[in-house]
Amino acid sequence: MTNQRSFKARVRTRMEKTGESYTTARRHLINRAAEPGPASTAAAQTAQTEPAAAAAQTERIADDLIRARTGRGWAGWFALLDDAAATEWTHTRIARHLVTDHEVPGWWAQTITVGYEQARGLRAPGQRRGGGFEASASRTVAVPALRLFEAFADEAARARWLPDVEVRVRTATAPRIFRADWAGGPTRIVVGIDAVGESKARVSILHEKLTGAEQAAELKTYWRDRLAALKALLETDGDRR
Repeated sequence: MTNQRSFKARVRTRMEKTGESYTTARRHLINRAAEPGPASTAAAQTAQTEPAAAAAQTERIADDLIRARTGRGWAGWFALLDDAAATEWTHTRIARHLVTDHEVPGWWAQTITVGYEQARGLRAPGQRRGGGFEASASRTVAVPALRLFEAFADEAARARWLPDVEVRVRTATAPRIFRADWAGGPTRIVVGIDAVGESKARVSILHEKLTGAEQAAELKTYWRDRLAALKALLETDGDRR
């Protein structure tokens, strides 16, 4: 209980300094704790005592980043989709509209679509449009896309940063897509990898078919931790193949 109170106090201190919401300030502290290094150990243990609340897409991804990657901020995209009456559309139709009519890259089209659906009450954070729940996480790693893909697709490489988990591969298309059943089912993971130049790539994980918001929050924290471990492994001498 003392650790939880201490962590909450740190969150509130950050809120006062930055003006962020509780959820956003908390997320930044958890992400900082997940970074490798001895100074982060105590903070990471504190963060793990309290499950992360599912954060809205607009809180997870800054408006400036959306604008830099897609040409519009959150408000701009929401207004555009409102004008198109997109609240009556399926998730797939919204994402396709962004890709085909506005040339938004696929991953960012999905990001905007989820943010819009949450903002318009079509889904809760961590929830799919159909009512099920999912968890997501992403990380940029300073290795080529193929190297990052192999960290998932190669069983021995995967065991180094994702130990003691049964993964049954469904499809693996190098170097972009990896799908697998998780721990014998019924949940599953979908991994997308996008190159960011020749020596850097971004991995995005979607963990689907979850039982509820609590499991989604737990798995979001889990995947942030595992992706931090993967990043540390691939970017240091620890990845000796």
